[in-house]
Amino acid sequence: MWCELLTTDSTAAQSFYKKVVGWTAVPFAPDGSYNVFNNASGAGVAGVMKLPDAAKQMGAPPNWMMYVGTPSVDETAVRIASLGGRVLKQPENIPDTGRFAVVQDPFGAIFGIFQPPPNRPGRVGQPGVGDFSWFELYTPNPEGAWKFYQTLFGWEKTSAMDMGEMGVYQMFGRGGGVPNGGIMKPPPGAPAAWMPYALVKDAKAAAATATANGGKIINGPMEVPGGDWIAQGMDPQGAMFSVHSLNPAAKAAPAQKAAPAKKAAPAKKKAKKAPKKAAAKKAKARPVKRSKPAKKKAAKQKAAKKAPKKRTSKRKK
Repeated sequence: MWCELLTTDSTAAQSFYKKVVGWTAVPFAPDGSYNVFNNASGAGVAGVMKLPDAAKQMGAPPNWMMYVGTPSVDETAVRIASLGGRVLKQPENIPDTGRFAVVQDPFGAIFGIFQPPPNRPGRVGQPGVGDFSWFELYTPNPEGAWKFYQTLFGWEKTSAMDMGEMGVYQMFGRGGGVPNGGIMKPPPGAPAAWMPYALVKDAKAAAATATANGGKIINGPMEVPGGDWIAQGMDPQGAMFSVHSLNPAAKAAPAQKAAPAKKAAPAKKKAKKAPKKAAAKKAKARPVKRSKPAKKKAAKQKAAKKAPKKRTSKRKK
């Protein structure tokens, strides 16, 4: 339901993501300690705040954290502990906003749980530019992690992809067969973590902008199965981030439908046939020059053909 950037320099981070993703930042807390990233339509999609000292003491670097919605933060926190996870920050209210807690799954990935107020429904429909469109879990135990999250939230497996030495990339969703994310083993040396992807118009352009503004691209830009593009990098403060853009061919498809190629085909065939007919007419109209013997022979053949017809007609009479 929400994503949050914990960073060492909130002002610099706001400037970076405005250029890379297109977000605008607006203050949420009166003292400026918490700001909200808005997408192009003006809807809030994420928060940005200073990395808490307690998190620094635990060795946490600047990072993006996702929040999963739940009808009861307190009950979900108890279940997480019973399933082998940990509650890092006990449930707490945010005035006029909801209730949250920060937790960790049994294999090390940290995430948040969030209980919205009764009058605030969850986000529905396809994500637009500036929204988060994909959520990826890097974990040393994909099967164990899947069992934990499926038991906790009721997520469903969709399709899977064999990545060779990297293992199986298991996609999942909240129902209806539509995937919202994937689970895989982390790259060598990387910790267990959740990685949200921000949807941009062009992942290649976003990666170039990130590099030009002090960021570092670690993976990509690259095309993924299905034709979409992704890029993964690190912002100037050290937080890992990812961007995602849709298949360019899929976006261009409506324009291609406007050209009725099949209707144009018959016209081409007629155009090809027309010269042949014209040539035939010219051939009939053109006088054929014959030698004198040929003319006499033709006259005799003509007379022979007419004679039988006359005799036949007399008999009938």
